[in-house]
Amino acid sequence: MNERGPETAGMTPSIPNGSAAAAILSAGICTFVFSVVAFAGDKSPAIKNGLVFYKPTGALSGVATVAVGVWILCWVLLEWRWGSRSVALKSICTTSLVLLGLSLLLTFPPIVDLL
Repeated sequence: MNERGPETAGMTPSIPNGSAAAAILSAGICTFVFSVVAFAGDKSPAIKNGLVFYKPTGALSGVATVAVGVWILCWVLLEWRWGSRSVALKSICTTSLVLLGLSLLLTFPPIVDLL
């Protein structure tokens, strides 16, 4: 006989996965923002000049700074929303992988030259 009672017999406690999901999705969003901002900087001289935060590195300093800022903002907001909840991790991982794939395409020169 189970001493814990019938309401908990055979049940395992669920560990919230919201923090992990927040980190995964924010990383996917960050990679996509990085590639979109880099693409925009390559195509527009005005954007490229606006992204120069440190002259020796050029626009890359602004691209990286914007992407990291978006990553931190997304992670904080998603952690606040999902931190103590269990969310559909499979769909979040799929979305992150799609964003990563799109990011890779946007940084691949033959694809970028077509756009």
